[in-house]
Amino acid sequence: MAVYVYCIAGEKHPLHLDDVTGVGEPPSQLRTVTEGSLRAVVSDAPAGLRPKRRDLTAHQDVQNRLMADGTVLPLRFGLTAEDDEAVRVVLEERAGEYVDRLQALESCAEYHLKVSQDEEALLRQILEDSDEARALNDEIRSGTAGPDTPLALGELVAREVQARQEALAAGVVEALRPFARDQETSQPTGSDFLSASFLVAEEQDELFLTTELSLANQMGDEFQFRLHGPLPPYSFV
Repeated sequence: MAVYVYCIAGEKHPLHLDDVTGVGEPPSQLRTVTEGSLRAVVSDAPAGLRPKRRDLTAHQDVQNRLMADGTVLPLRFGLTAEDDEAVRVVLEERAGEYVDRLQALESCAEYHLKVSQDEEALLRQILEDSDEARALNDEIRSGTAGPDTPLALGELVAREVQARQEALAAGVVEALRPFARDQETSQPTGSDFLSASFLVAEEQDELFLTTELSLANQMGDEFQFRLHGPLPPYSFV
């Protein structure tokens, strides 16, 4: 029977599974598959599994419960294997890699930060700082602009927005990086100019959070900082 795989843990993890259940309806019972010093937490895989709220929450609850007792490699939602033996084979084949990652993630959690800037405030800054942009904008507003002026202004503003936001993103990451064991950035979406994950050790947690809050206050109300965590370190598995 197909099995659903939640995470991988080392032999020292207590793996208290009695008070938590897995995905599926009714909720599936958790068990472990052991190979050497590694153990995978699994359950029977329900038929037709989809990323519904109940199952996503169940998956996350398993990770959070186990993280509270020790380090695990959290696997993303929906990972299945043919059977328990297939899980054992992978644990054996990739044992060195998994042990190394468990050591790298020991006593760590992930924090995910997204930052956006008020668009109108940014455009005002560009018009205030750029003589060229301001002149083109004045021509358009006065009715004396040529047919190509709006396009020229749009291209200039787009270049300025990209350059400014790339510099801002780099500055935020640079300020937080000393308090993280590792860091990963992903492509921002929507109005965000930064989407970054930080792997933060327990002893650096307070410094990281204090620095993030200080940055948000320093940059002002036109910036929106959205920090999520502590989370299972999915980005660093």
